[in-house]
Amino acid sequence: METSISKVLIFAGIAALGNAIYVYGQRLAVVSVNPYLFMAGAVTLCAFMFVAASLVSGTGTTTDYLKQNWWPITISAVGFFITFIGFYLMYSRVGANSYTVYAVLSILTTSVGVGMIIFREPINLYHLTSILFALLAVGFYGYGQFKIAS
Repeated sequence: METSISKVLIFAGIAALGNAIYVYGQRLAVVSVNPYLFMAGAVTLCAFMFVAASLVSGTGTTTDYLKQNWWPITISAVGFFITFIGFYLMYSRVGANSYTVYAVLSILTTSVGVGMIIFREPINLYHLTSILFALLAVGFYGYGQFKIAS
C-alpha cells in the first residue's frame, strides 16, 4: 500500500482539523463529574451525521457490508469509546497542550503497534528516526511542564 506524502498530508490534515474542532468544543464545555455525558452527546450527534452521510452515499450494499464487517466495526467502536473517554479526561482536566503526549503515544500504539508489528507494514530508517524525534518531543514537553511548575 504505497501512498504519496501529499495524500498523507491531506488526509492527516483533515483528521487534525476535525480533532482541533473537537478539542475546541470540549474546552468550551463546562467540566462535568460525569465524563460520559459530554461524550454521549457529541458521539450521538456524530453518529447521526454518519448515518446521514452513509444514506446519501449508499450504494445498495449496506446490509452486506455491515454483515461482513460487524466484528471490525465492533472493535473500532470499543477503540472510539476508549479514545473519547481519554480525550475528555485529558482535555478537561489537563488541557489542550497535553495533546503532544497523546500524539506520541498514538505514534507508538498505532504506527508501531498496529502498523509495523501487527500488519507488518514496511518501515525504513527515516520512519524510525521520526519515531525517535517524536519520543524526544515528549521529553521536551515533560521538561517544559517541569519548568512551568518550578
